[in-house]
Amino acid sequence: MPETIINGSCLCGAVQYEVSGDPQWFYHCHCSRCRKATGTGHASNLLIPHGSLKWIEGEALIKSYKVPEAKRFTNCFCSVCGGRLPRYVRETGMVVIPAGSIDSELDFKPQFRIYWDSRVKWSCSGDKLPVHPEYPTG
Repeated sequence: MPETIINGSCLCGAVQYEVSGDPQWFYHCHCSRCRKATGTGHASNLLIPHGSLKWIEGEALIKSYKVPEAKRFTNCFCSVCGGRLPRYVRETGMVVIPAGSIDSELDFKPQFRIYWDSRVKWSCSGDKLPVHPEYPTG
């Protein structure tokens, strides 16, 4: 079976990427860091294990911010428009793709919500997705 190819870009289109691999998880994260990074009630992320992240255009424009006390939380973004971009997490071997940056049509939908116990009361909750109090294992 061929690997999934996902194309995406930042808000202004200056940075473009391609990720190949087999998606493992697609989730909404309600942790405070994701809320602050997105300015919304949750971040929607797609995870591809051992994925291949290739920058098509604008790699020199990418900036990142790593929360000092966080093991793995890094926010990658375009230095022109601030649009969030994928990142490879060496410690887990995963590529984390901010779903809003994806230009390709996806054949799959979010599977669950994580850090549900950190959720702010005004955040969406009208669906029937399973919830996890923190990061799921396995």
